[in-house]
Amino acid sequence: MKRFILLLCCTLALAGTVRAKTPDQLRNEFINDMVKRHGFKRDDLTKTLHQAVTQKRILEAISRPAEKTLNWTEYRAIFLKPERIHGGVDFWRQHADTLARAEKEYGVPPQIIVAILGVETRYGAFTGGHRVLDALHTLGFHYPRRGEFFREQLSHFLRFAKEEDIAPTMPTGSYAGAMGMPQFMPDSFRVYAVDFDGDGHRDIWENPVDVIGSVANYFVKKGNWKRGGPVTTPASSVTGKHKAFVDAGAKPRLTATQLSSAGIKFDDSIATGGKVSLMDFKTDTGTEYWVGSNNFYSIMRYNPRTKYAMAVYQLSEAILAEYQQGLDAQKTAGKQP
Repeated sequence: MKRFILLLCCTLALAGTVRAKTPDQLRNEFINDMVKRHGFKRDDLTKTLHQAVTQKRILEAISRPAEKTLNWTEYRAIFLKPERIHGGVDFWRQHADTLARAEKEYGVPPQIIVAILGVETRYGAFTGGHRVLDALHTLGFHYPRRGEFFREQLSHFLRFAKEEDIAPTMPTGSYAGAMGMPQFMPDSFRVYAVDFDGDGHRDIWENPVDVIGSVANYFVKKGNWKRGGPVTTPASSVTGKHKAFVDAGAKPRLTATQLSSAGIKFDDSIATGGKVSLMDFKTDTGTEYWVGSNNFYSIMRYNPRTKYAMAVYQLSEAILAEYQQGLDAQKTAGKQP
């Protein structure tokens, strides 16, 4: 029996060793796949990948995302600042016509599009200083936890660089390989980026018109955004007995009737968006509870963290309020003799 157990342990250990592939093995498999499936030339692709630099700071950054390390009070304070709100209003004023056209075509309100850009890159001011090639190569071959995902992103990146005739060593982005003003991952660029100004190119780095159209298209095509639908509303009278509702997750699976019948108080107009979710946000002074709709979950399709989506929503509301105040002031001034 002992011999059998020893043999079994050795077999399992050997199996684990076989499964653990080295970065070089993974890279060779990746090259073979790109040559076979996508028609890349082996020598050219090998030279491109040899130009990638493995970055230790990228591995450090991805291990401590702010969404996991900060509570809601701390996280909110990063984005709900006067300068970011003012910047959103300025961006809206500069691109009002394009934002209005995007809302007409896609149904996504201007303030949501603007807030996404505000949270992601502060309206294009900070798009990331890492070469996308370095980021995706580092995470694809040296980050086993999500290596498969980043190798797929590297595949999309190399394909769109070829399609758009861009040198793969040129684009820069975040430590995770997100690109341009809206921080699209390479697969999102290939699927959701649009040529909104009709010049024959999809430019999410320098062209705000394409950026606005691309974000709106993303929300509809991937996020299933509902035109005119609610986003989220505060909830009260939530106690420990409602834990199962919170544990159900941010994807809308509950009905408003379920929540109200359980004694939870909230604006029931959120029910016009269909099913809902109950979310908790830890703060410095306690816990906030919010009821989310399909449109809140749509924001999470951009980044699957409730704190991220709530930051986008609350920033959008602050931008909308200030933008509207400006319009009201203009109307008042225009009526003065």
